[in-house]
Amino acid sequence: LVNADDAEAVVRVCRLAMEFRQTFKKDVVIDLVGYRQYGHNEGDEPRFTQPYMYSKIDKHPDSLTIYKDKLISEGFCTTEELQAVSDRVMSILREGFEASKTYSVKESDWLDANWEGFLSAGETSLIQETGVSEDILKKVGKALTDLPEGFTIHSRLKKIFEERTKMGETGKGIDWGTAEGMAFGTLLLEGCHVRLSGQDVQRGTFSHRHSVVHDQLRHNPTPSHTPLHHLEDSQAKFCVSNSPLSEYGVLGYEYGYSLESPQSLVLWEAQFGDFANGAQIMFDQFISSGESKWRRQSGLVVLLPHGYEGAGPEHSSGRLERFLQMCDDRPDEFPEDSSRAIQNSNWQIVNCSTPANYFHVLRRQIHRDFRKPLIIFTPKSLLKLRDCVSSYEEMNEGTKFLSVIPERHDDQLVSPDKIQRLVLCSGKVYYDLIKERKARKVDDVAIVTIEQLSPFPFEKIRDQASVKYPNAEVVWVQEEPMNMGAWSYVQPRIVTTLKDTRGIEPRYAGRDPSASPATGFGMATHKAQLAELLEDVFK
Repeated sequence: LVNADDAEAVVRVCRLAMEFRQTFKKDVVIDLVGYRQYGHNEGDEPRFTQPYMYSKIDKHPDSLTIYKDKLISEGFCTTEELQAVSDRVMSILREGFEASKTYSVKESDWLDANWEGFLSAGETSLIQETGVSEDILKKVGKALTDLPEGFTIHSRLKKIFEERTKMGETGKGIDWGTAEGMAFGTLLLEGCHVRLSGQDVQRGTFSHRHSVVHDQLRHNPTPSHTPLHHLEDSQAKFCVSNSPLSEYGVLGYEYGYSLESPQSLVLWEAQFGDFANGAQIMFDQFISSGESKWRRQSGLVVLLPHGYEGAGPEHSSGRLERFLQMCDDRPDEFPEDSSRAIQNSNWQIVNCSTPANYFHVLRRQIHRDFRKPLIIFTPKSLLKLRDCVSSYEEMNEGTKFLSVIPERHDDQLVSPDKIQRLVLCSGKVYYDLIKERKARKVDDVAIVTIEQLSPFPFEKIRDQASVKYPNAEVVWVQEEPMNMGAWSYVQPRIVTTLKDTRGIEPRYAGRDPSASPATGFGMATHKAQLAELLEDVFK
């Protein structure tokens, strides 16, 4: 606690707080007691509501006057000497004000050495492959399950590690958590610092990550083990930290970290995507618009678990529609140069349907010479779904992130010119659609997933809807209610895509508009809604 009118006391307290923090690595809070001389925004009239307080403030000398009088009364300096200091400072301020009238912003003036070599928005960056050699993938895969001698893990975790070991050895059946670990591990071997924070991120909310494991026997001198700390001696640092339940504070910290460390992969994960609304200020004021307002790039990655499994309104939706609404790409113009789409956008919105694509999109954040925030809507039920797996063939050298994944079972369908319906979707609902198509033995409906919703992949959707399937009805399918999810974002962009080639509009298939993100009336209602959705798609 310090009086703001006592300038020397304020300096002493600040120095003490800094020394304490640097010595003991602990936080310090300084309670600086002062007042607002001119009201809330220095332009309003505070006397409307606080006449008595401001009658006192009007008669109270400001802190500068108090300190000047103190210096003079103590004989430290004269009035003339203080006036000379004041004149010199005012002269500097006036010169700066005049110079500001003709100032031209140079982005390099605002960036420190950490950003040297990165491209500005006006420079074009080449798309790079993000695949890794099979030898490196196997090396990381082995490290993910290596344990110290005598280390006893939980019996249920033992089975998970056995399966993960098999994935690493065979390069087949790679699930979501393993693909993520391989993305982190390969980046660490390349010298990229990786840090992940959020609630229960060490284990993963849905017990899929296990980046830190704990010995079940209390006498072990090393009770926890982090496999990705032990790839090789020269690797970069891996930091995974469980955070308090403060989405706003923790996400804000990670955004700041990403501004100062562009060579690092910085991630924040919400426990459920629904909880991101506790950090809405950070998304609105900083992450979505920081580059536009301040020309400061950020490569921050936000992971938002999202998907409809009957868990109710508070545990189903990361509010995809809100993030898409803040995207600044035009819905009514087919881009002339799609290679610059990401650089021209304010951020990227991704909803992957395969572990391999998730692997690539994480590595893509580092393997390019500019930075852009990445919002990933991650799955929940897909984490352990046997059909949602990838292989080394999809992650090897020569592979990269796919913004659109075409029909994956062409051999089971009629020829493309006879396809009656082209279904476009994103994320988890793809697996519901595939299961239903197989059960109904339908062979004239193709299903394509849009993995990167924004910037919208105009060219790739045109290739599917106009070139490959020229006679098919186009249907957009989503789990979310009609007034939520991606529909309001993709609908005008699909229209723009097909305007000059087919002149048709997409049909919507999904839940009706709703005030709530998901039903609150239990699993039976959820299943009934899903059945109705699938009937609408395949009727």
